[in-house]
Amino acid sequence: MSAPSPILVWGAGAIGGTVGAALLRAGVDVLFVDQAADHVAAINARGLRITGPVAEYAVPARAVTPEAVEGEFDRIFLCVKAHHTAAAMEDVARHLTRCGYVASLQNGLNERVIAARIDRARTLGCFVNFGADYLEPGVIHYGGRGAVVVGELDGERTPRIEQLHSLLRRFEPQAVLTTNIWGYLWGKLIYGALLFATAVTPDSIADVLEAPRHRPVLTRLALEVGAVAAAEGIRPEAFDGFDPAAFSPGAPTEAVDRSFADMVAHNRRSAKTHSGIWRDLAVRRRPTEVDAQLGPVVEIGARHGVPTPITARLIALVHDIEAGRREMALALLDELDTVSA
Repeated sequence: MSAPSPILVWGAGAIGGTVGAALLRAGVDVLFVDQAADHVAAINARGLRITGPVAEYAVPARAVTPEAVEGEFDRIFLCVKAHHTAAAMEDVARHLTRCGYVASLQNGLNERVIAARIDRARTLGCFVNFGADYLEPGVIHYGGRGAVVVGELDGERTPRIEQLHSLLRRFEPQAVLTTNIWGYLWGKLIYGALLFATAVTPDSIADVLEAPRHRPVLTRLALEVGAVAAAEGIRPEAFDGFDPAAFSPGAPTEAVDRSFADMVAHNRRSAKTHSGIWRDLAVRRRPTEVDAQLGPVVEIGARHGVPTPITARLIALVHDIEAGRREMALALLDELDTVSA
């Protein structure tokens, strides 16, 4: 019997680099693909280095740019930014075996985009919430552990999803196999909306989530995204201090406060103080995933007749910062709070 093909990790940044390096360290064959030629060159020359409070190590690794990928692969982990998913899938689809799968290790509802390109049967769902950042070519900062969850899109428990779960436990021993992957993806989308809100300010995730001044508008934002999930028939799942029940209509104030306190505590434990969204805006000065992540909330909400004015205004504020029309400021959350329901 021939050895299985390497896992093709498409995107060697924060998520793909952290997971792929851990798998290599565990003896799994991995080939990285990344658009950044300097990152690819550094990986090939010196290996991939993981730094931070969770782990410090370097592993020899192979990496190529997309145009240099050869052959077909049974297992492809898609780890690019959400707004690059459709373009990446044009390349990925050419390298996927007929019986292989693509697992989305991303933020957002990218499984919809992937499945539209290659079909649902070859698409696996994956939810990640650990903290990591790309620092420089060949170096990834792993700032804090977080939830890792996998599941078939139809909720079935299949041999391949069990194998993927076993594989990802080599990275995160507490990884979960779920029959409700959409619940986790929508739960992360509600939490992700909160992260976008923190990113329009210069303050840390924990500081913004903890501030009583901003708690009302953050709660309204989470309720808005949760209402869209409910209209879709989704039951969001809890993770890392985020409790979806706290952001449902009629939830008691104590439940809301408790979930915020738990989210603050989780983020205080991480060396990653600011989101990747904030880093895109403040450090890398590049477009964020806002349209790819929060855009579908507005689109799906409109389809169900669920208003999403706060989400829409948050998208506009992020665009203003991207274009240099606005500066990051806590006052932007005050402005967001003026949006009528």
